[in-house]
Amino acid sequence: MNTIQAIWTGSAGMMILLASGCNSNNANDEAPADPATIEQGKQIFRFDTFGDERQWSDTWRLHEVIPAAVDPVTALAVGLKVDAEALPAAVVKGIQDGSVDLKSPATTVALLKLNAVVGLVGKVETVNGKDTLTRVGVTCALCHSTVDNSFAPGIGKRLDGWANRDLNPGAIIALSPALSDAVKVVYNSWGKGKYDPRFNLDGKNGPQAIPPAYGLKGIHRITSTGDGDDVAYWNRYVAVTQMGGQGSFSDSRLGVSVTYGTLDLVSAKLPALQAYQLSLEAPAPPPGSFDVAAASRGKLVFSSRGQCISCHSGAQFTDANMRLHPVSDVVSEPEPGGAPSYASRSATKMYRTAPLRGLWQHAPYFHNGSAATLGDVVTTYNTRKALGLSAAEIADLTEYLKSI
Repeated sequence: MNTIQAIWTGSAGMMILLASGCNSNNANDEAPADPATIEQGKQIFRFDTFGDERQWSDTWRLHEVIPAAVDPVTALAVGLKVDAEALPAAVVKGIQDGSVDLKSPATTVALLKLNAVVGLVGKVETVNGKDTLTRVGVTCALCHSTVDNSFAPGIGKRLDGWANRDLNPGAIIALSPALSDAVKVVYNSWGKGKYDPRFNLDGKNGPQAIPPAYGLKGIHRITSTGDGDDVAYWNRYVAVTQMGGQGSFSDSRLGVSVTYGTLDLVSAKLPALQAYQLSLEAPAPPPGSFDVAAASRGKLVFSSRGQCISCHSGAQFTDANMRLHPVSDVVSEPEPGGAPSYASRSATKMYRTAPLRGLWQHAPYFHNGSAATLGDVVTTYNTRKALGLSAAEIADLTEYLKSI
């Protein structure tokens, strides 16, 4: 294990890039699980750390940092979210009238005690008469849930499966007093909505856009590079190698074989977790969020001069069940900032076509977030594929993408 691996056995990213094979009996095609299994998976997705406190507390000591320096204002600024439905009426009133101090780290501890911070699970004990955070871990929801802001920006009802592109996982990890200054520089370079799920394994720095975890049912290759056989493959990879949970992950194609802890706190939870993720549908675009007439024209561009349908086909707008694509087919490389090809760091060395349902929700776009808007996506394709689309066609196609 190299130095980076030794200090970086996991991270907040939990990028449910999610992978699967393309055989006809793929687990992602199975009939919906029973409601009890889905509910179990929901609880795992939201609240199970897989024992990753060993990473976040024992190694990174973030349970010491939070009560010393992370007040709710700071937490919201780095993209953490608060579940309004977990707040008692008295706390809601206190936030509204200002009697709850949102600039006090003690309030963050109180929110953790209520299990109200999305994706963080803290153990709060009374020490010398004071609520004290003694352990902290992370869950899948940290990166793959957000809130609807119905109470205030960053505070609202949970939206599971939505990519939290406000989250700055690198900045959160870099708060650890256990990391070297050089490694902190890498983490702080990622920025909001970005995470590198290979950095701790290969030492290369090329952050990717945090992907959504909804709309996965029926799609076989769910990661951007299609490494695994089903959703559970990537859940295991993330739980063990990224979150630092207790269990094992091995893939000879990657040269990765990792076991943490003496217990397996991962394997038994994967079926229910996968069932819940497959139950999450992509969100429909909000009313009034796109020009209907322009989108209608753009649909014709999509299936003709834009050539989009040649890869973004079928109900999920992807040919991922049939094939992967060589790097030469994609327009999202070279990677920003001179980073190495993400495909070169994967098991397949190729890319899958991204499904488009819910596309409006998770800007920026491409696997590396190099396109800030859907307009940028269309312009990039038009330029690099020499499509010859007019400005009007680009605008119409952009509106259609917003409508999917």
